[in-house]
Amino acid sequence: MEEIKELEEIKFLLETKQYTRLRQKMGEMNTVDIAAALEELEEEDLLKIFRILPKSMAADVFSYLEVDSQQFIITSLSERDAAGIIDNLMADDATDLLEEMPANIVKKLLANANPETRRDINHLLRYPEDSAGSIMTVEYVDLKENMTVKDAIDRIRQIGLDSETINICYVLDAKRTLVGTVALRYLLTNPPDEVIGEIMHENVIYINTLMDQEEVARQFQKYDFTAMPVVDNENRLVGIITVDDVVDILQEEATEDIEKMAAIVPSDKPYMKTGVFETWKKRIPWLLLLMISATFTGSIITSFEDALSVCVVLTAYIPMLMDTGGNAGGQASVTIIRGLSLNEIEFSDALAVVWKEIRVALLCGITLAAANFAKLLLFDRVTITVALVVCLTLLSAVLIAKVVGCMLPMLAKKIGFDPAVMASPFITTIVDALSLLIYFRIATLILHL
Repeated sequence: MEEIKELEEIKFLLETKQYTRLRQKMGEMNTVDIAAALEELEEEDLLKIFRILPKSMAADVFSYLEVDSQQFIITSLSERDAAGIIDNLMADDATDLLEEMPANIVKKLLANANPETRRDINHLLRYPEDSAGSIMTVEYVDLKENMTVKDAIDRIRQIGLDSETINICYVLDAKRTLVGTVALRYLLTNPPDEVIGEIMHENVIYINTLMDQEEVARQFQKYDFTAMPVVDNENRLVGIITVDDVVDILQEEATEDIEKMAAIVPSDKPYMKTGVFETWKKRIPWLLLLMISATFTGSIITSFEDALSVCVVLTAYIPMLMDTGGNAGGQASVTIIRGLSLNEIEFSDALAVVWKEIRVALLCGITLAAANFAKLLLFDRVTITVALVVCLTLLSAVLIAKVVGCMLPMLAKKIGFDPAVMASPFITTIVDALSLLIYFRIATLILHL
């Protein structure tokens, strides 16, 4: 409610051209709230407000805007003003922005940026996408092990404002090899003449520049750190990753998995900023594949037309059997995919997982079959033999679906595919075909069709 009031006040001040009052209002607000308000404005108004922001907060507000808004602002400002924004951003945020922009604009921005910013951005751009090196920041506090506490505090005063965090400082030797860390509280509580090498923590947990960002997130979750150092193959410190970057990674990876599990090609853009044609391109490949694969289900039904014509009532239960099998397989696959992503399940656990799912499937299948048997006799008024065919198929379909649903994601990860690809839509297609084959086979044996 408070955000709505602030937005209305900003719009009123803008419409009445009270720019001095508007600038004062901006100075009283949190930078995150300012960015959220700017996202609700038309592009022309967004640019007006951004131009009157105090320079001390413009870069901070800019870093919280959506990529589309950032690109609009950067391309609307003069090259010098745009380069000024880039210079004041943290290197990792500036790199993320430039990766999304056309090459000709990037070239101009880097040409006008200061040499230090240009070096840092080029340094980050050379790492593979989604690696630790591509998301790290190079703004950190580094100390020498022969420094005194007084020297260390003096250095923090010099570079602390331009660093991502000063809570943890990283201790390097003459070759810039990471040899330890020291927390700010230890610097503040030790005598000024104490040597850093004597009070530093030597057992350092670090990340390699080529580590995948999903594994980076797991390392943060495992150790509960707010920042972790990033080293190259020679153990030299090249950057740090902070927990705010990890939150973005978790959201990105979770969104990607959800889209893959729904048979959608992952997209980097928010839903409301993705065009109809682009959304179509993301969804149609899997829909075509699943439609083609579903023709096998139709072929199975066609091959048993003669049997169905003898006992037409069997046709009525095909949707129920297919849906139940698909749902059962989806339950198993989602559980296993989540376990794999959290490293709770390994391929070596395959036998234990399958054995557990078989027992769960038997319990679920027997419960569903018993309920369905009563429903078939009491409400549908079918013969006992037809009820037996349907319920045996139901039990078999649940059993097969659970086994297929747990095994496919594990096999996918073993051979190097994303387990999320083997999710509900794909598994449902397989289970549907197998369920129909079992249904007609059991019907042929029991009803002598």
